[in-house]
This record gives sequence, C-alpha cells and structure tokens, in this order.
Amino acid sequence: MVKQQQSVVIGGGIVGVCCALYLQKEGHQVWLIDPAAPGDSTAKWSCGQMAVSEIIPLSKPGILKRIPGWMLDQTGPLALRPAAIPAILPWFLRFVANARHSRIESIAQAMASLTHQVYPDFASLLALCPDKTLLGQRPVIEVFDTPRGLAAEREHLELREQLGFRAETLGADDIAALEPALAGKFSHGVLFPDWCAVSDTKGFIAALTDAFVQQGGTRIDSEADRILEANGLANGVLLRDGRSLPADHVVVAAGTGSRRFFSTLGVRVPLTGISGYQALLPQPEVEFRHSVIYADGGFCFTPMTRGLQIGGTIEFAGADAKPNFKRAEIILQKARKLLPQLNDTAKEFGVGHRPFLPDTKPIIDRSRRLSNVLMAFGHGQLGLTLGATTGRLIADLAVQRPTAQDITPFSAYRFMEGDRT
Repeated sequence: MVKQQQSVVIGGGIVGVCCALYLQKEGHQVWLIDPAAPGDSTAKWSCGQMAVSEIIPLSKPGILKRIPGWMLDQTGPLALRPAAIPAILPWFLRFVANARHSRIESIAQAMASLTHQVYPDFASLLALCPDKTLLGQRPVIEVFDTPRGLAAEREHLELREQLGFRAETLGADDIAALEPALAGKFSHGVLFPDWCAVSDTKGFIAALTDAFVQQGGTRIDSEADRILEANGLANGVLLRDGRSLPADHVVVAAGTGSRRFFSTLGVRVPLTGISGYQALLPQPEVEFRHSVIYADGGFCFTPMTRGLQIGGTIEFAGADAKPNFKRAEIILQKARKLLPQLNDTAKEFGVGHRPFLPDTKPIIDRSRRLSNVLMAFGHGQLGLTLGATTGRLIADLAVQRPTAQDITPFSAYRFMEGDRT
C-alpha cells in the first residue's frame, strides 16, 4: 500500500491556502499553519484586484521620477521612515537597477507567463466553494488627472498589449457612464477588461480555507518555530507551542514571515515588507460599480460586501515597525476631497505588509539545501492575483512533475548568482 504523502504549509494567507488546496488535489494529507484567523492576512488589506496585466515592475521609470517628490511630501502615496533608511538602502539600489528597459521587458514577460493562467487556476479552487459570487465579473478602471498621466503609461500599456492583455482608453463620457459618482471629475482613463475584483478580500480567503478543511485538511492556529530535518531532508515542523508535525514536504509561504527560515533553506533573499494602508467604510453612501484606481492620487476605491475599501498608499517602515495609521487617514482625507459626500462613520483602518523583492517577481522554487522544502513568497502586490497559479506550480514541484510554465525567473537563488534570471 502506498503511503499517503504528508505536507505542511507554513502560512495561511492567500498563497498558503492555495498551495494547500493544490497539494490536496495531489492526494496529500495537508496541515496549514497560521496563528491568525482565516482571512486575517496581508491580502485582506489589499485592493482586491485580479491585476492580471500588472506585470510591469514597480521600478518602472515613471515611478522612479516621482519617488523623490513623494518622499519629500509625507502626504504622498509613498513614504519612507528615516529609521528604515540604513536597512532599506541596499534593497533600494537593487530595485533601481531593475528600471532598465531590458530588465522591465524581461520581468514583464516572466510575470505574464504566470498571470495568463490566473483565472483557470482559480476556477478549480473556487468550484469547491458554495458562494459563486466571490470573484466579481466587472472590469477595473484607472483614472488620471491630466492627459500627461495617461501618456506616461502609454509605453507600458503597449507592452502589456504585446504580451496579450487588453486596455481601452476612456474619455469623460465613458468614465461618467461607468462610474456616475466620478462624473465630471475625470476626463482621462483606462479600462482593463482582463481584470476583476473580489467581493470581499477577507471572505475570499476564508472561503478557500473552509474548502480546504471540508476536503479533509487541518488548519492549525499556531506559529511554526522551525523546520525539522534529518539526513539532508525536512522531516517535520516544530510549532511554537511545542507540538511537532511530521512532513514529507514543507512549503514556506509565510510572506515577510518567511525570512526566519532563510538560514534553514540555505538562501539569501532581499525580501522586505512594504506597508500598504487601507480605510474601510462600512456605509460609504457613495456607490462604486467597479474597482477604480486613482493613478495620480496613489490609491484606489474597491466596493466590497463589507463596505468601500480605499487604499494603496505604501510606506517603507522597517522590520517590526508599528503601523502608522496616519497614512490611512491621509488616504481618507484625499478621498473626501474628491468625494465630499463620503460617509466615514464607523471607519476601520488596516495595514498589510506586502512581501516585496527588488525585481517585484515572487519566489517559486525548491530549496537546494532541503530538497523537499518548497518556497512560495515575495509576491508583493500580486499575492491575491497569483495565489492559485503559485499553488499549482508548488504542487507540480512536490510531485516532481514538469511545470507548465518556466519558473527559472522565480528562483530563490537569482540574488545569489548575480541576478542572471
């Protein structure tokens, strides 16, 4: 009789739960470890978009030119705490190095190979969930204050089109028809027909977690302390509460929390957490029909079942820094300036620590030190988008099946080998 494979997934956010579900599809008995409640993760405090053509690295030249001004203006969409500068400087130099045109094209091509698979990869997981409205059907809109902002994006819109993604230019009448709340406020925009948004980021992850449990998985509300090993392989995971779980395979998918396992994995990865702030308005009294990115404002509006979520401002705060919810208040002030009728009664602020790598590509790889440990972290702002695709690829690695997409660009060792991938 063939022994059932046992897998432990460290990290119960969107990437972790998708890895767990895909391992279940391979017949594995799976334990999912996370001390937080299901859905209470970084992706909860995201814009909730399936941003399938958001394949241009964050270091694109248009952004780099604006960063100095944003940093001088602490009300801007990007902030840097002075205490974080020494630690973030080496990371930032690597980040800037990816602004070369050749690097941007290479990164975009690699990311597109993953994002083209997002919807079919999620379909098989969402089929396990009773709620068929978890993933919305309406496209996403981006609006600009001036034609200059749209023109600055033209080159990157063309690259997206070359890689198989669509975008439609919008004028004032188009924007007003799609979003009456914004009528007369914007004359320049883009519609992304390939994108959509989830109805509730927290509920989306919680529903997938419920499906995992219903399929026979076990979610453990604890923290992984360390990966146990013997004879050159991982053989279990020790929990913070002293329990240990046996494992034939271990998946590290803990976002920024993955860093504490790097020495065990034998990797040196410049993973940093960038804080993304959100404001949730349970009764906004303004209707949005689509998720709308306000490019020049540096934030977006996303209608969800639990209210209107407004967010996107980011902050380099340093490891273990306490949240600065003044950043969320700044977002809300800007939103009220645009839409004075917003009702912010019973507002809720939140922060998610986006796990970013300098080239904004995730890590989807196998540890060379412990070959039965797999790595799935560093998705930046695309954790929600790439969760299912990452899960499928991790399952392929676990059963030693050739992956349908080339995952060489997502190697954990690219930073240790001159970034040649």
